[in-house]
Amino acid sequence: MSITVYIPRDASALAMDADAIAAAIERVAHARNADAKVVRNGSRGLLWLEPLIEVQTPAGRIGYGPVRLDDVPSLFASGFLKGDAHPLRLGPVEELPQFKRQQRLTFARCGLDDPLAPVPWDGLNKALDAQPEAIVQQVLESGLRGRGGAAFPAGIKWRTVAQTPSKQKYVVCNADEGDSGTFADRMLLEGDPYLLIEGMAIAALAVGATKGFVYIRSEYPHAIATFDAAIRTARAAGVLGASLLGRGPAFDIEVRVGGGSYVCGEETAMLESLEGKRGIVRAKPPLPAISGLFGQPTVINNVLTFAAVPTILAQGAKFYQDLGTGRSRGTLPFQLAGNIRQGGLFELPFGLSLRELVFDIGGGTASGRPVKAIQVGGPLGAYVPESEWDLPLDYDAYTAKGLVLGHGGVVVHDDRTDMAQLARFAMEFCAVESCGKCTPCRIGSTRGVEVIDRIVLNKNRPQQVRLLRELCDTMLHGSLCAMGGMTPYPVLSALNHYPQDFGLVDEDAKAA
Repeated sequence: MSITVYIPRDASALAMDADAIAAAIERVAHARNADAKVVRNGSRGLLWLEPLIEVQTPAGRIGYGPVRLDDVPSLFASGFLKGDAHPLRLGPVEELPQFKRQQRLTFARCGLDDPLAPVPWDGLNKALDAQPEAIVQQVLESGLRGRGGAAFPAGIKWRTVAQTPSKQKYVVCNADEGDSGTFADRMLLEGDPYLLIEGMAIAALAVGATKGFVYIRSEYPHAIATFDAAIRTARAAGVLGASLLGRGPAFDIEVRVGGGSYVCGEETAMLESLEGKRGIVRAKPPLPAISGLFGQPTVINNVLTFAAVPTILAQGAKFYQDLGTGRSRGTLPFQLAGNIRQGGLFELPFGLSLRELVFDIGGGTASGRPVKAIQVGGPLGAYVPESEWDLPLDYDAYTAKGLVLGHGGVVVHDDRTDMAQLARFAMEFCAVESCGKCTPCRIGSTRGVEVIDRIVLNKNRPQQVRLLRELCDTMLHGSLCAMGGMTPYPVLSALNHYPQDFGLVDEDAKAA
């Protein structure tokens, strides 16, 4: 009987030499006449263990990791094909504490098999049996909110598109995942691309769209290749194309590759890029739900939002709504990065605390030093001080404190970090990535860098601190989109909670 060995083809594993390790395992197995079959699966998300190799045994899938190329001979010598003992043996992967604690819905299939292996399409089949209005109602009742950062209720957006009359409607997925410390979109595109296809197809049924586009950042070549292959396979199987699963209306999807602009993560700048124009932000109104791609009604959600929909249709709105807390329903794939011992993706219901996530699941810092600051919500998210680490991770609790959950990215910094330099980086990042359309973002970020430099050099420091606060206020309330509007979050949180890094003593900070 053939033994199956699973070796991830995810970009995180490839960066750790997974291709060479897979080739070596196949070579040694052949030389030993071992009946072993290598399957290239997606990542389980336990990135500190990559490449995580699993062997199918009568006792279940036994994990070994992190495996390096020179570990291959000793793995075979110790009998890893039978799941035997080795220093890298982890035991059943599902029993690992960091995995067992998760409640995986969106990432339930990731890491289990070849990403292009057949799937049941349960959610899409349920949607094909329902009326469009009923699909929208299910999404509304589930409480699903956009996972791209804005947290707008997905069902309201879908209902607006469905009720807007037009001969042509579109479904667009924003997969321009550019936030530092985030990788959930990439993991899903590489590990379970059919889930995104299914979610977009359900959206198309709900609103009456016949065409879909997925806008993927150019820095994700493996995700682009895998998703392209998934579309071709789905089309050949009759899932997409002239009829959804052979019994629904026409719907097809195309991939479009971004040009490297961070601001194209903003939905209207992305639409401009999709239309072949320079990616700059559009003024609203009109809303894209009414006049979006090529001026037509358009559903725009990110990867994780669409990927949550098949579960809602397959298991019902109540099942999804029963998870989470407050108005934050379901699960969110939290992504731990930075100075963290056990970084990776952990899908959990809303409501746990940042302290639990970073210390109980992430294991604290990789350096072993105390945590100083945790940035939540990407490069434009606030730095969360220790006083807020026990706050429940949900959209409204964070908003009430001037914080954002964003895309679920969490970046950890230890006590050696200079927060003034991180604040400066936020302004510099905005200056580099701004589309230039509005003055507060374009000019404010450039002036912000200069002001922070003067603060650090103690050039009339109290006056410069007041100037920085006024500048942030202008950017926050005057910018056309979140690029300039959110840049003050990391700057002000660094200034407010870590004044000593700016050369301020407590009295100076209060006076400023």
